[in-house]
Amino acid sequence: METKKDTILILSGGMDSVTLLYDYKERIALAISFDYGSNHNAKEIPFARLHCERLGIEHIVIPLDFMGKYFESSLLQGSEAIPEGHYADENMKSTVVPFRNGIMLSIAVGMAESRELQYVMMANHGGDHTIYPDCRPDFVAAFDAAAHAGTYNGVHLISPYTNITKGQIAARGKELGINYAETWSCYKGGDKHCGKCGTCVERKEALADAGIPDPTEYE
Repeated sequence: METKKDTILILSGGMDSVTLLYDYKERIALAISFDYGSNHNAKEIPFARLHCERLGIEHIVIPLDFMGKYFESSLLQGSEAIPEGHYADENMKSTVVPFRNGIMLSIAVGMAESRELQYVMMANHGGDHTIYPDCRPDFVAAFDAAAHAGTYNGVHLISPYTNITKGQIAARGKELGINYAETWSCYKGGDKHCGKCGTCVERKEALADAGIPDPTEYE
């Protein structure tokens, strides 16, 4: 029996969402990337497009220019503003883009209702909880309830990786045969991964935890 294509995936082009794309490829009808003016959007989005083309999944990019103009975040202020260190460090809070997931999910839910699709999916994980309020289980539950209540077809939010680590996601990617060289993590968005920002440190740890030789080219 063929799996129904009933889901929209928010796809950045990073390790987590690319893994989710392959993990649930049979049910993803559409993947959406958002260009919100971050340093690394230009690096991530081409990888999102590459994987969707490979899998034959429709992919669109929606611009959110206003976030770069009006929101305060080091992620929107150029590579020199990005702090170095581990995600657990206090200074990493500067990389929070206020309510980013809430905004993106709202658009995706509207798209799902417009296309009569039942689910929206995002790739938050357990390691995000410390820094990002809109990645935590209570946010996921609240947004799922709001999406279901606010749409005629009762759209639901699915976030399968909420309570697992990035290392466990990488291990799943290893099972799926994903080449993580075809993903982007670095918040600085240079020609190569910097190797020092929170996302680079987390990427290195996740690949090591999964027993995957790191294919990333670092500065």
